[in-house]
Amino acid sequence: MSSIQIPVIDIAELEQPATLRALDEACREWGFFQVTHHGIDPALLHRLQAEARAFFALPESAKQAIVRSDANPWGYYDAELTKNTRDWKQIFDYGPADGGALRPQWPAGLPDFEPAVRAYYLACEQLARRLIGAVSTNLGMPADTLQAFFGAAQSSFVRLNHYPACPTPAAPEGLATPQQGFLGVNHHTDAGALTLLLQDEVPGLQVFRDGRWHLVEPRADAMVVNIGDIVQVWSNDRYRAALHRVLANGERARYSAPFFYNPSYATTYAPLPSTVDASHPPRYRPINWAEFRALRTAGDYADRGEEVQIEHYTL
Repeated sequence: MSSIQIPVIDIAELEQPATLRALDEACREWGFFQVTHHGIDPALLHRLQAEARAFFALPESAKQAIVRSDANPWGYYDAELTKNTRDWKQIFDYGPADGGALRPQWPAGLPDFEPAVRAYYLACEQLARRLIGAVSTNLGMPADTLQAFFGAAQSSFVRLNHYPACPTPAAPEGLATPQQGFLGVNHHTDAGALTLLLQDEVPGLQVFRDGRWHLVEPRADAMVVNIGDIVQVWSNDRYRAALHRVLANGERARYSAPFFYNPSYATTYAPLPSTVDASHPPRYRPINWAEFRALRTAGDYADRGEEVQIEHYTL
């Protein structure tokens, strides 16, 4: 495992040319970076972490009372698959209600849990909006070009992850899934636009680059950011969604809280006009987010064969 560190970018002045250049380089070279001076109140982050620990410490019966399903993905789950392989984790997902099947579920007996999760969602949404505006600018479009896809109907969500200490942790080389033992999360790219991640002090997140796994060292003052498949398509492969995974730990539990910044389900995305010319023809046909998201999430619950990827939409 490499000790090379992913970029760390101070975004206190995100719109400044030097910061935009650093962001562009990180997106091109890594698809992963950490941001400091991100504007999210540290007190909120500490509160969220405390509430997450309290939730996962509940009796299993209390967590199963709000179990999620393929009909309603908001709630608790402990049997998710990645690459058709069981992950060693427990999760809680929260996203806004849609007036239909999608409805948040909250645990009984934790009155401060819901306010903390909702506040974290809103804080991450504001940060993600700033970052997607900067990505849009770096791709030669006005900032609000990409921001327009993330209005009231966006499909973003927060996930709380608990990785219990694992008696049989595995760390296969390359892009293999474990033949024995477990990873916290098997290797994958994120299907959406951007992911923001709050890590605790226990290392485990790795990004794959140049044929090797690189550890993303936890920083108390930073949020981790990675680009997803949608930005890869918008950028016409200028920015690549990086493969990443999470190691299981044989001695310590680990907690994290990703925010997945996703557009409205009505969104159809394709390479931006600014990324296409005679030398760089479009590499993807248009993709409907509702269709793509449904195909990807189907594999969370059962082995449905080969996972759908954006490569299936290449021209």
